[in-house]
Amino acid sequence: MSTDKTLTPRLVKKLWLAFIILIVVIGASYIFITGYFDNKHSEATIQKINASLANHLIEEKFQDASPFLVDGSVNKALFGDLMHDMMAVNRSIEVYLTDKSGHILYSVVLDHSADSDVKSVSTAPIKQFIAAKGEKYILGDNPRNPEEKKIFSAAPYNIEGKEGYIYIILAGQELQQVSDTLIGRYYSNLGIGASLLAILFAGIVGFISIWFLTKNLRLMTGTVRRFQEGDLEARIENPKNSDIEVFANTFNEMADTIVGNLDKMKSVDQLRRELIANVSHDLRTPLAILKGYIETMQMKKDSLTDTEKQEYLQITYDNADKLSKLINQLFEYSKLEAEQITPVKEPFSITELSHDLIAKFNVLAQQKEIDLHLNNAQENCMVFADIGLVERALQNLLENALKYTPPKGVVVLSIKQNNDQVEINIRDTGTGIPLSEQPFIFDRYKQVDSSIKKQGHGLGLAIVKKIMDLHDTTITVLSKPKEGSSFIFKLPAYHV
Repeated sequence: MSTDKTLTPRLVKKLWLAFIILIVVIGASYIFITGYFDNKHSEATIQKINASLANHLIEEKFQDASPFLVDGSVNKALFGDLMHDMMAVNRSIEVYLTDKSGHILYSVVLDHSADSDVKSVSTAPIKQFIAAKGEKYILGDNPRNPEEKKIFSAAPYNIEGKEGYIYIILAGQELQQVSDTLIGRYYSNLGIGASLLAILFAGIVGFISIWFLTKNLRLMTGTVRRFQEGDLEARIENPKNSDIEVFANTFNEMADTIVGNLDKMKSVDQLRRELIANVSHDLRTPLAILKGYIETMQMKKDSLTDTEKQEYLQITYDNADKLSKLINQLFEYSKLEAEQITPVKEPFSITELSHDLIAKFNVLAQQKEIDLHLNNAQENCMVFADIGLVERALQNLLENALKYTPPKGVVVLSIKQNNDQVEINIRDTGTGIPLSEQPFIFDRYKQVDSSIKKQGHGLGLAIVKKIMDLHDTTITVLSKPKEGSSFIFKLPAYHV
């Protein structure tokens, strides 16, 4: 018994690698997705807690001191103290004073020198934040990095005819730097832990998954091995319930085909042996007769009369002719059996062909005192078939009918057209065929057990059957002992 493994090490490695990569990808995706939403949740929490921070600043700081000096400039000292106080509590906060359009008037964290660009923020998020009263998670512009969006708190002011907004970034640059450092450590620690868990779970899940995925494959492999080792009845049971139904059905069909071919080969081999035995017998008879008469003529050449010599020569010729026909039929049948003959179908007149064959066999029929004629022949009845093969089939059937019909008997070839089919019937009044023998008369060398001496070589009707198969039609025999036989087949009609 073979000891080969169901799964090769290479396939196992591929499956393990696939599962590890899958788990790692899932783990990495989970880490990044979790980190992303965790960061968003943290920002939303900070923003909601500090939503009213800008309002408190205006109410507490701008009541006793104005953010603007008498000349209309920004009170930088006030903002310096304000930023100092707020950063003492939360170093991540950045406070900005803007006008109504969002231009930044002053901030401690910005450079307000004469050659610096005037910065601004979009007022749309500010207005949206004020309208929502800080209940929604909203991101605004970052004046120090316009490409970034930050959580913020904002409130409007109207002091001494000047309107604008107090805009407070709740997660400033310093918080961002600290957050980046911490998030890097977080991802590093989480990655190491996730990797270890991924390897562990990949091992467990991979083992279980491979076991389940290859369960049917192992069953199929076992069945294939049994079949390989000679158990020709081995089949995959319930292929519809298999995870790999296509492969299971394919193997079962392949196994059935192989077994069928083996049976066919055995049958062909058996038939070949029978054919050789029968051919040897049929060849031996005319050869023995030929040899006997030739030896007689050699031994008695001086004592034989001219009449006797002529008789012996005729007998020798007849047996040589019989031997030639037998050999030709053997070659013809072998070609049909090997499917080396392909029918060349064309329209032709079955009526004309039948007239020609009746005329050809009429001499033999007259010699045997048999009435041979054509019946119900429609003028110019056309069929679509191989004219050479159909002629050969009709010849064999007529020869067979004349062979088994006694003197004073009748052989009739009938033609009848029914719509798209033309029926050809060769009927005789011969010895007939026993009912038990009728299913086998088209087999090679199957001859009926009649009361008369056996004749022929048993290939004529087998050739007819092969010709009918090439035309995708069937031939039927109707017969009763001592009443005669009818051989009937149909060909497709051809309408001009």
